Amino acid sequence: MIEKWPITLPALTGRKKRNVYVYLPEEARENENARFPVLYMFDGHNVFFDEDATYGKSWGMGAYMDETKTPMIIVAVECNHGKNNARLKEYSPFTFTRKNTGRIVGRGEKYMDWLIHELKPMIDENYPTLPDRAHTLIAGSSMGGLMSLYAVLAHNDVFSRAACLSPSVWTNPKKMKELIRTASLTRDTRIYLDYGSREMKNHDQMLTCFSSIIKELMERKMMISCRIVPNGDHCEACWEEQIPFFMNALLYQRD
Repeated sequence: MIEKWPITLPALTGRKKRNVYVYLPEEARENENARFPVLYMFDGHNVFFDEDATYGKSWGMGAYMDETKTPMIIVAVECNHGKNNARLKEYSPFTFTRKNTGRIVGRGEKYMDWLIHELKPMIDENYPTLPDRAHTLIAGSSMGGLMSLYAVLAHNDVFSRAACLSPSVWTNPKKMKELIRTASLTRDTRIYLDYGSREMKNHDQMLTCFSSIIKELMERKMMISCRIVPNGDHCEACWEEQIPFFMNALLYQRD
């Protein structure tokens, strides 16, 4: 079951409403005592329904969760569709400058402050969650992938695992590497990262940039799963194909 309801982010977009999508597993309806991990996701309009997706193709996360009977709640928030690179600003933890966008003043930390201190308490109060760090995950693609990596590093006390698909680490790799080196990280942190082989041409020296981020994470002894997706593209159809890979990586447990 997927619920959909409007919400506001006063610190970022005032009274303008956007949608929150909440996926509940079948077990939540059958067992009132059951409690579940929560996966927070960016670009919520692209996560479940093709009719809501920006380009008419969603990830189909609901279908995957139903088919696999994965016992997890998913909370996916619609992005900022405003003008003047509003999504880039909201989903960037760092300020950066590029020829095609100009200067983007990152407001990602404001977004995370809202998610952690307003949205998460609301979800924990109204849904059967396991609210602790061990059961709180985050995922996204592109700028959402960048934000997922930032979230698990900068807010490691809240998120224990992250899936970062095609993360836009090209925006400010220097700042991201500084964060990796200085963040207070717990050794049980799990991070999945991937990048499509056909995406590498989209940004200069992307392979070098992506590799350097992986190297920094390995030096911090993080538990990471890293993939270069064969013939992978920067689109929802490709990210949908990666769902089994990142979900297995996030949920893998060996006693």
